[in-house]
Amino acid sequence: MPKRILPLSDIQCRHAKYSPEGNNRLRDGGGLYLEVLPSGAKKWRMKYQKPGGKSENLLTFGDYPAVSLSAARERREEARAQITAGTDPALARDVARAAVATASRNTFRAVAEEWLDHRRDTWSANYAQKTKQLLERDLYPDLGNHPIASITPAYLLGVVRKIESRGAYEMPRRALVTAGQVFQYAIGTGRVSTDASAGMAAQLKPRPPVQHYPHVADTQLPDLLRRIDGYSGRPETIAAVKLAALTFIRGGELRYAEWKEFDFENAEWHVPAGRMKGRLWHKQSGAPHVVPLARQTIALLEDLKQYSGHFALLFPGAVSVLRPITGEAMNKVFHSIGFKGQQTVHGLRGLASTLLNESGHFDPRVIEAQLSHKETNKTIAAYNHAKYLPERRRVMQWWADYIDQRARATSLPERDAA
Repeated sequence: MPKRILPLSDIQCRHAKYSPEGNNRLRDGGGLYLEVLPSGAKKWRMKYQKPGGKSENLLTFGDYPAVSLSAARERREEARAQITAGTDPALARDVARAAVATASRNTFRAVAEEWLDHRRDTWSANYAQKTKQLLERDLYPDLGNHPIASITPAYLLGVVRKIESRGAYEMPRRALVTAGQVFQYAIGTGRVSTDASAGMAAQLKPRPPVQHYPHVADTQLPDLLRRIDGYSGRPETIAAVKLAALTFIRGGELRYAEWKEFDFENAEWHVPAGRMKGRLWHKQSGAPHVVPLARQTIALLEDLKQYSGHFALLFPGAVSVLRPITGEAMNKVFHSIGFKGQQTVHGLRGLASTLLNESGHFDPRVIEAQLSHKETNKTIAAYNHAKYLPERRRVMQWWADYIDQRARATSLPERDAA
């Protein structure tokens, strides 16, 4: 008959000391005992017979008093229940630990960072930075530490609606698209089986009407041009706004312009592909965006040389000549002359596009090419670049002449053929 083991008391556990002579295991029954080590540490252990065999195994439940006597007994009973069910508790523990480790490696943040690294070479540096900023600002705080497989559609929707509650409309959709791309990557790499973002866009608030960049009507153009000409700000800033009006290039592409990009002999401005808006292959193609220079544009640049011709940048900032003027400084010109909310630098593109297309003198494809609206097909893009250049010269000179005409006008002119 097996010897009856009296249950331990908490006092026994608390006062137990290591003895060099042995007897350092205080048994509680059912295979559970508290082992006192030479270091003074006290560890809960459980000896048991593996299911389906005669070999013994050992479980460790942790140290006393961090794991109390009652907690150790609870773990013993859980282990005995597993043994009764035919499961080796040590093996079950190892499987659970592996699952936790796998989950920690497959958090939303971990998968998203892996996806970023995978896609980075196909994106422009600017797009990669914006995507990382979106993840860090809007998704990681709530999703980052969650195992990606545990994120439900309802939880993801709640995260995106938090962004929506800030009054943003476009950003929640961008966040949802980005989250969906992370989930698609996780599906492809075997981390999840479903995309939690699927169908969630329909649950967001409807988009408000699109607000295009404001620009004046043709009837307001004479007043706008005369007020720009009479503005008394920095010459570089005034020239930047006038060049934006003459070339209708994007503000960021214009502000970083350098003198070395201008070929005055051939009357062309070669804007580096890397500075242009577009996909990575546009930026890496090496083909610059050519802006034909009208006579008026060349005259403006020649006048600008006296202010910034000895610098690399056409439009150095007031604080440092190594940094260009800001977009805010350019838009402030419109605010100062009474056109706040009616005209912006980017709106000059819309103004030119509208009036050039309404003139009826030019193929819309030529106008689109000069606006640098990128063709998604590489071969077609290269073909159009060469094919349309002579027509684009006509577009730019006609536009500069039209700007001159409107600056002198008091009423709407007749648009003579180019």
